Amino acid sequence: MHFNDRVQAGRLLAQRLGHLGPDVVVLGLPRGGMPVAAEVAAALRAPLDVIVVRKLGVPHQPEFAMGAIGEGGVVILNDDVLAAAGVTREELAVVERAERAELERRIARFRGGRSRVDLTGKVALLVDDGIATGATARAACKVARALGARRVVLATPVAPADTVRELGDAADEVVCLATPEHFRAVGQWYRDFTQTPDEVVVELLAASDGAGHAPVIRGSALATTFDADDDVTVCIDDIELGGHLSVPRDPVGLVLFAHGSGSSRHSPRNRFVAAELNAAGLATLLVDLLTPTEELDRANVFDIDLLADRLLATTRWLTTRHSTAGLPVGYFGASTGAGAALWAAADAGAAISAVVSRGGRPDLAGDRLAHVTAATLLIVGSDDPEVARLNREALAAMTCEASLTVVPGASHLFEEPGTLQVAAVAARDWFVEHLQVPRPPAPPVPRTSILVDPPGRSGVHGLAELVRESAEPLTSIDHADLGPLLERIGDSTVVLLGEASHGTSEFYRLRERITRQLIVHHGFEVVAVEADWPDAATIDRFVCGRPARPTNWEAFSRFPTWMWRNREVAEFVAWLRQHNAGLESAGLESPKRQVRFCGLDMYSLFASRAEVLTYLEQIDPEAAEVARRRYSCLSPWQEHPEEYGRAVTTGRFAGCEEGVIATLSDLLRRRLEYAVDRGDDYLDATQNALVVANAERYYRAMYAGSRASWNLRDQHMFETLQHVRSAHGPRAKVVVWEHNSHVGDASATAMGARGEHNVGMLCRRAYGDDAYLVGFGTDHGTVAAATDWGGPMEVKAVRPSHPDSYERTCHDSGVPAFFLHLREPRLAELRPELSEPRLERAIGVIYRPETEMQSHYFAACLPEQFDEYIWIDETRAIHPTASHPAAGGLETLPSGL
Repeated sequence: MHFNDRVQAGRLLAQRLGHLGPDVVVLGLPRGGMPVAAEVAAALRAPLDVIVVRKLGVPHQPEFAMGAIGEGGVVILNDDVLAAAGVTREELAVVERAERAELERRIARFRGGRSRVDLTGKVALLVDDGIATGATARAACKVARALGARRVVLATPVAPADTVRELGDAADEVVCLATPEHFRAVGQWYRDFTQTPDEVVVELLAASDGAGHAPVIRGSALATTFDADDDVTVCIDDIELGGHLSVPRDPVGLVLFAHGSGSSRHSPRNRFVAAELNAAGLATLLVDLLTPTEELDRANVFDIDLLADRLLATTRWLTTRHSTAGLPVGYFGASTGAGAALWAAADAGAAISAVVSRGGRPDLAGDRLAHVTAATLLIVGSDDPEVARLNREALAAMTCEASLTVVPGASHLFEEPGTLQVAAVAARDWFVEHLQVPRPPAPPVPRTSILVDPPGRSGVHGLAELVRESAEPLTSIDHADLGPLLERIGDSTVVLLGEASHGTSEFYRLRERITRQLIVHHGFEVVAVEADWPDAATIDRFVCGRPARPTNWEAFSRFPTWMWRNREVAEFVAWLRQHNAGLESAGLESPKRQVRFCGLDMYSLFASRAEVLTYLEQIDPEAAEVARRRYSCLSPWQEHPEEYGRAVTTGRFAGCEEGVIATLSDLLRRRLEYAVDRGDDYLDATQNALVVANAERYYRAMYAGSRASWNLRDQHMFETLQHVRSAHGPRAKVVVWEHNSHVGDASATAMGARGEHNVGMLCRRAYGDDAYLVGFGTDHGTVAAATDWGGPMEVKAVRPSHPDSYERTCHDSGVPAFFLHLREPRLAELRPELSEPRLERAIGVIYRPETEMQSHYFAACLPEQFDEYIWIDETRAIHPTASHPAAGGLETLPSGL
């Protein structure tokens, strides 16, 4: 027996435990046992708690258990292992001390100050995701008995048969679904054995109400709750096809996967994409369109007609199932499966709403491409040139709404780090946008319904008191003790520092202080900011002591010039240059030791175009001429790039997408040749080429709606961050400066409800606890902002915050400035108390106090949005410096803020 993941294993295990009756307390063994235990607790409607034990690993071989410890001073030792490994008493004591400290830390972390569920006279049901030697499980059983349990039951999806027998003397009953003969490791029996982070354990315990209701964890891998998640058999006439059907609660659509040659419903890549779709509320069916016997004949894999017929028959089969009937249907195809998906979508009776192809062969659909009416997205890798060519030709043959996305650095199978995630997010956004279930309009909801006072301390003043007691006062920006904050950041390698406006001096100054400390004391080596790549590159050359490069444009000359042309940024740049020069004078200068400065944004369409051409003229004049011809397509729109998007969208202009993507692909394909002696210049050129490609898409997406353009922009900024980290090493430490709206996790705000993602959300998905998200807030003061896009900068008064906002709660705390740790706050009750959604204010480069409620507030859940929140009650505007826009300087339209 193999399990898809811990959630499925928990549901299957629960089916074997219904005989236990009342008075059951489910105890998960952290961390991997908790997702399994949560499903068991939900099925049995039993309280959920954690039982903390720690393995004692043999010194120098910590994966080999010589015993375990648990709460209440419990110690279990394996004398045979101790003797065989020759472990001394002193060595054992050292290991036990270290594990005891970690055990106490985890107890505090997981329970967060909550009392454990009383086991006196109860049936303690201990659940783990799998058992190998049994030392940890044995210790857990002993702990449960010491805590008053009248009966101890040990349950696990998988374990060796001899271990199950040996545990019979530790537990009153052992329930195990599978006891395979050749057992090497627990993870061997799971298709998805992703590590369970601490925060998921905390969320599961916090979400459990003691009545057995299944917890729904927002912003984590366990966010999706399913009405159905099972292996199924699709019956078509006398043919039986194997499949796996996942139906989230209240699905918004259904996506049917058509696998490519040599793949199956168990493909890790397709299961990865399916999980992304499930988290967005989409049902998925991964089905093998051929029987095992048919797969033996390789010709069947390329029989597109046969595969398309099976796909259509499977679609009809889905309409007969209660959980999927009536849902709008989309197809996801890979390799040859993409050809079958488009062939089937062209069928007059198919009623397919959307198709996505990943690394597909849409050309195999032949003449039927012209008859496809479903909105179609073709995704290819930049390092898969032949398939990319076939996709471009297929795109030209289609008459429906269709688009081509090229993922930089991806080969045919999207095996390169991060590339499959990019493809999955693109597919998710496409399906969410095009698979819509018609629903009657919901009745209006009173505003107060999402702003109810949280339980516990009643009212705003009680919550403000809790904030005051949890806050670390910030005496002054120049002399604040940053030690506790830096300790909480710990080993995180990506630190995202936000701002509640683009024009507040205190936000810039405090970000600068924190960044200096991270550079000097924690080895951070890159500062990445919400600015255009070529503009930031001028600063990078300055701080690294490299000569300036002549250009026909001026850095930071477009609106809003004050965002980066200000005294606060100038002082940090001067310090950074001095810091790097100090490394050089000390004999430590090297590209990896110097701190770099880069821009993440994508508005520099024409400046980036110029930089690409300048680079190619120096290194490959022939390639420069080819790129110039391709880029000339954009020239008519240089003064008004927004008109380019309108012209393409309305069909008045064919567009320049193919040319700009081809130039980027050429640069990536020749990276070994170009980057030999000029690695920095090559990175600069390829990033500028990516900016041109994504900016071209952005101006087209502006007319598809704000969500599409916002997601494209933040996806670009996240990809740029990944490219920068890759260039400086897989564990490169980066500080990010962006607005709160980009830094905070979008899934914890109204943005997520609109289907928008952002840099903070993507970083959490990619890096987990390795990313540390810091937000900023203020109540009143002044800010530098404009009234209209392109208008002059004004120093405006910031209104006192709205009564129903997080800002007002912080103001009412009476502490003028403070740090508020949200991941593990001083008082455990702070996090649940703050988790009731409230309003939050965002001021971008535009501020209109007269319409503040409509234009600057949105609903959010602060503890899930950030790991840390920095409050400064009264703030002042930044101090702009003079700028002189270059001739032909380009303006861009805003996206979001």
